[in-house]
Amino acid sequence: MNSVSKSDIDKNFGKILRDFRVKNKLTQEQLSEKLGISLKYISRIENGNNGVKTQTLINYMNILGITPNTIYSSFISNEEAAKNIEISEKLASLPEDKKEFINSIIDLLQNLN
Repeated sequence: MNSVSKSDIDKNFGKILRDFRVKNKLTQEQLSEKLGISLKYISRIENGNNGVKTQTLINYMNILGITPNTIYSSFISNEEAAKNIEISEKLASLPEDKKEFINSIIDLLQNLN
């Protein structure tokens, strides 16, 4: 098993959170108001200088539309879990009508067993 350092996690999370904040056209100040946390804390998180509390991470994910796969996928070395993430990411990139079609196929396959 590959060991992952807290510093690696903090830097990766910070980059992802910053990228999604910018993608959502929010300033750190606007996000700080939405999250109810200090601007300084956001800056430290985004720079990878501070870890992020689970509650804050979940609030970030909900506000910015970040999936757990986006947050954690770069740390997953288990082949089966990585394959499931790959499938999930491909599914997420499809238009809604195709997602519904794939979902109905999965339902059909599950009912065959």
